Amino acid sequence: MIDSQSVKADAVVGADSRGFDGGKQINGRKRHIVVDTLGLLLGVMVTAADTGDRAAAQVLLERVTDAHHRLALVWADGGYTGSLVEYCLATLALVLAIVKRSDDMRGFVVLPKRWIVERLFAHLMRTRRLARDFERRTTSAEAMIYWSMTLLMTRRLARSRRGRA
Repeated sequence: MIDSQSVKADAVVGADSRGFDGGKQINGRKRHIVVDTLGLLLGVMVTAADTGDRAAAQVLLERVTDAHHRLALVWADGGYTGSLVEYCLATLALVLAIVKRSDDMRGFVVLPKRWIVERLFAHLMRTRRLARDFERRTTSAEAMIYWSMTLLMTRRLARSRRGRA
C-alpha cells in the first residue's frame, strides 16, 4: 500500500522543504509511505507538503522496487490515478490497483487493504517526536520514521516470542 500524510512543520523547518497542502490546509511537509500487507515499512520519502502524490510516488516506487524485487502489486487511493498507473506497469513492472470509495458512502468507511497504511500513520502519530515535523532536513525526518518503525517491529517480535513460551 502507498499513501501520504501531511504534517505541520515546526519553525526550524526551512522554507526550501516546507510547503502548503491545499487539500488539508496544512503548512509543512508530506510523508509518502509504502508498507507491506503486515503494515511493515518498505519505503518512506519526506517532501514539502505542496508536492503532488503522483510525482512523489513515482520516485518512491522506483526506490522500493529496487530494494524489493518481488514486489508486484501496490494498492493506492484515488489520489494516485492517472498516468502513474501506466508508468508503474510499463517502467516498474508493478500493478498499481486503485481502491476507490463508492459515491453513495457517507462518513467514515473502512476500505479494503487501505486500513493497513492508515494504521501505520496512527502508530507514527503516537510517537511524540513525529506528531509534528521538528527536523531541519528531510533525511532526518525519514530517519525518525524508520526509528519509530524499528520500535514498533521490535515490540511485535517480543510479543510473539512471549506468546509461544
